[in-house]
Amino acid sequence: MKIKVLKGSWIIDYPVEDIYKIISDFENAPKYFPLVSKGMKVISRDGNDLEIEATTNTFGINFKVKMKTTLMPNKGFKSINESGLAIEDEQFILKPVAQGTRIEYLNKVTIKNNILNMFSRLIIGKAALKFWEFAYINRLKKILAK
Repeated sequence: MKIKVLKGSWIIDYPVEDIYKIISDFENAPKYFPLVSKGMKVISRDGNDLEIEATTNTFGINFKVKMKTTLMPNKGFKSINESGLAIEDEQFILKPVAQGTRIEYLNKVTIKNNILNMFSRLIIGKAALKFWEFAYINRLKKILAK
């Protein structure tokens, strides 16, 4: 199975600490990002290592996801996310810049189903990244502006 990569970078005019506070609050993700997160529950925590049971939404379909996430205080998080559809190696990195914070997003996706893998170029690509920007990054900007 081939790995598909989503990669994006955005600058938000807010400090790293303000952004980190929101993105690391996984249990409130459904309130913050309702288009992509339908439910999240931290089932175990060992320092900065979390195990999370999540329900996410992709193209209108809900998926149960098990997340093994490592928080990097005021720097972002890394997570291995596994659902019946795919395994994702996701990184959400925050870097201070003169204009505020640069968000560097990287998600390496391995689709488990060979048939879906053939269509993954349509599912995972520029359209998916644009949706992520709309549903997560733009929403984050709105939350911070309040």
